[in-house]
Parts: sequence; C-alpha cells; structure tokens
Amino acid sequence: MAPHLHIVPSMFVLLLLFISAPKGQSDAIDVVAKFGAKADGKTNLSKASSIALNFQFLDAWKVAYASVTPSTVVIPKGTYLLTKVNLEGPCKAPIEINDPNWVRFYSIENFKMSSRGIFDGQGSIAYEKNTCDNREFRSKLPVNIRFEFVTNALIQDISSKDSKLFHVIVFACKNITLEHGTKNVDIKEVTCGPGHGISIGSLGKFRNEEPVEGIKVSNYTITNTSNGARIKTWPGEYPRIEESKVKLSNISFKNIRGTSALPEAVKFICSGYSPCQNVELADIDIKHTGAKPATSQCLNVKPITSGKLNPIPCSSPVPKTPSATA
Repeated sequence: MAPHLHIVPSMFVLLLLFISAPKGQSDAIDVVAKFGAKADGKTNLSKASSIALNFQFLDAWKVAYASVTPSTVVIPKGTYLLTKVNLEGPCKAPIEINDPNWVRFYSIENFKMSSRGIFDGQGSIAYEKNTCDNREFRSKLPVNIRFEFVTNALIQDISSKDSKLFHVIVFACKNITLEHGTKNVDIKEVTCGPGHGISIGSLGKFRNEEPVEGIKVSNYTITNTSNGARIKTWPGEYPRIEESKVKLSNISFKNIRGTSALPEAVKFICSGYSPCQNVELADIDIKHTGAKPATSQCLNVKPITSGKLNPIPCSSPVPKTPSATA
C-alpha cells in the first residue's frame, strides 16, 4: 500500500534533501536539474509538468527506492510548494533521508531523517476556522509530518512550526514511537503550548501493550496548556468498568515551577488495583493564579519528597469521584 498525504497547500523551507543508502558512494538524482522542480515558492513540487510526466518529487523517490546500488535524491536549498505526495516502500536498499519534507512515510525500514530545515504548516490561515464546533473542518486539516509502520528509524534535527493540526504523528512504528513499548527516549529543550501539554498518554487502552520505560523530559517550557506534565492511563473497558491495571513506578518530577489556572496544581490519582510506587517529588513550586492557594491531591500513592515543595504534597482531600485531566 502506498503512503498518502493530503494537505491544504502549504509552504516548506528546505535546506537539502538526501535519500540514499547509508554506505558507499551514491549517484545524485537532482529534482531541479533532472525533473524540473522550481524553488520559487509558487511552483508545486508535486505537480506534473512538461519536463516530468509524473510528480517531480515522486519520480525522484521512485528512482531512489528502486535502485539496488547507493543513490541520492537531492533537493537544493530553497522554498518549495508541495500539496500531495505518495511515497511507496519498502526500498530495495536501506535509505537515509536528510529532509524536512511535506510527506507521510509509510512501511519503511532502516530509515534516517535529519536536517536543519523547517516544516512550516502555514497554520494561521486555518486557526480562525478550527473551533470545537467545526469538527468537519478540523478532520480535513493536515499534519506537518507523519511516520507510519516505520522500523528502525532515527529522526533528528528537524523543526515544525505553525501546524494546522498536529505537528507530528507517529503510528505503528518500531524504535521511534512514544506510545506503548517505547524505551530510552530523551526529550529536551521543548517549548509547548497552547495544547494538552507534555504527556505519556493512553497507557492500557489496548490489550497486550508493552511497557513504556526510560522516558526523560527536561528543560521544557509549557504555556497555556490544559495539562503540564502528566501520565494518563485507561480503565477497564465496557461492560466491565474497573480501575486501571497499568502499573506506574519509578517516576520523578523535579525542578518544576510555574502557575496553575486551577487550584488543583498537583494530582496523583493512582489505581487502587495497582497503586503507584516509588514516585519522587523534588523542588516543585507551582502557584495558583487565583485567590485560593494551590493544592495537592494524592490517592493510592506515597511520594518520596525533598527540597522546596509548593503545594505541600498530598495536603488536600481527594473527592469521592476525582476529576480526570483533559
């Protein structure tokens, strides 16, 4: 099955694109020189022309993935317009991509993507219409970049800005996804908001999920989000609704400061079936922006504490039916 990306026409800034086998000397396939692409910010990189009967970028991709010897697709420095692209895998040789491109990657193995380029989704033209009651419009909005069924991948040094919907979606991938089964991921120097915040979410939603472990998030700034840093689990499914059986342990929240729009600034609502274990709180200072002081609620957890802590951990009673995070 070919990958498919459907987007509202957008611009993206590109430094260089390389698609190649990671070892050995490769032949250059230039989308400008060979296929007639134009870096003028107007000519659609995926549109057929008299020079290339098929899509320029797609033609270059086909040549690269069909080659059994090392080959390189090059998109020279410039700004291109790209609307719709289909990329097919698997490739006959391992590939390496240095590309902030406007594409969806599907069913690819041994994949590397790195660049100093930018995915610019031109989101401002859609923000006014992207309201909670306009679901039909939202469902048609593009994601800046997608990775689906990608195995053994390294994604680094790419930037995403002003997406019309999500910046990045990772689905059914191995050694790249931040869903269940993810291990040893270091996320740092992130600026987030508005949105949901930074979270490890939907744990326990599906049967036979693998553990998530070794996730580190540091040096991040969150502004105007519905949550700050959170871990979210799912309860048992209908018709037998029960407490979550997901076990949460060895979790640290350190050096966090800021403000909360709600009094409940810190909440640990853990499962009675599988209480949280070895949860550490250190040097946390979160103030409520309203007249009331910030509060901290704990259920089925006894956190290990150190340093300055505001609010005082577990100092507020938990309602009979605790409210869930968004």
